[in-house]
Amino acid sequence: MSRALQDIISELEQDRSLSEPDRLRERSEVLDSLETWRHGSLPHDVHAEAAVEAGLRHRIEALCAALESIDGQLCRSIRQDIRNGSGAHRLLEWARAAAVGRDAGAEVRGDSYDHLDELISGVLQIDEPEVPLAGLAAEMVFYQPTPARHIFDMAARTALDERDVLIDLGSGLGQVPLLAAICTGARCIGIEWEAAYVECARRCAHALNLDRATFVQGDVREADLSAGTAFYLYTPFKGTMLREVLDRLKAEAAGREIRICTLGPCTATVAQEKWLQVAGSWEIHRPAVFRSA
Repeated sequence: MSRALQDIISELEQDRSLSEPDRLRERSEVLDSLETWRHGSLPHDVHAEAAVEAGLRHRIEALCAALESIDGQLCRSIRQDIRNGSGAHRLLEWARAAAVGRDAGAEVRGDSYDHLDELISGVLQIDEPEVPLAGLAAEMVFYQPTPARHIFDMAARTALDERDVLIDLGSGLGQVPLLAAICTGARCIGIEWEAAYVECARRCAHALNLDRATFVQGDVREADLSAGTAFYLYTPFKGTMLREVLDRLKAEAAGREIRICTLGPCTATVAQEKWLQVAGSWEIHRPAVFRSA
């Protein structure tokens, strides 16, 4: 096995295609494999040969560092384009390429993450909160970032443009408003209960020169929703809180047409609203789009 592992590492070291920027998916898969060995799980017979083990670990570390450096350069380049106002084209290209890969058979569970999320994480570089979290109020659901592919899908299916104001209800660290502000002409607002998350999202928007992405700390039941033409919910709350928010959205829809995009268990509840019409079919683990009747 030690010889087989050495052969694998040698083959990867000589694979120049992995240095090509557009081979992000392949680098991600290689790095996933290397991580297993990088953190101590070398085959048993390799451990019996100390010199071989040390040499392999050094080569694995060097290979990981080289591949991570390529990804880092790619992310820095896209970040600079975003600061200059020209990042949409590059991110949308990556989103389309990832979609083609999934259509070709790279199956991804609806609520899981893939190499596109790794790219977006490296591009946005959203800081972790510097202070303890305040904690959730009753009926609020723990924060989980929306997988990047769903954000791009949502933006496309709601046809967001410069006439729109997207409001993310329960925006967490702000990934949805940030990406939508980069890739569409819409003004984007994130409303989030957790003040530490809001501060992180604001710092990211400032670093990327995203004036069209703003973030508000507060309870969505009391927030100003009057500017919104599209609303996004990744099941941020449930029960009576979800009911109150849907009633508020219904009141907003009395004066104008709105679109609501949902993801997760809240979709089943939203689908029962008589004042909404679903665009096509819907699944809990895929974005669903509704329009006010």
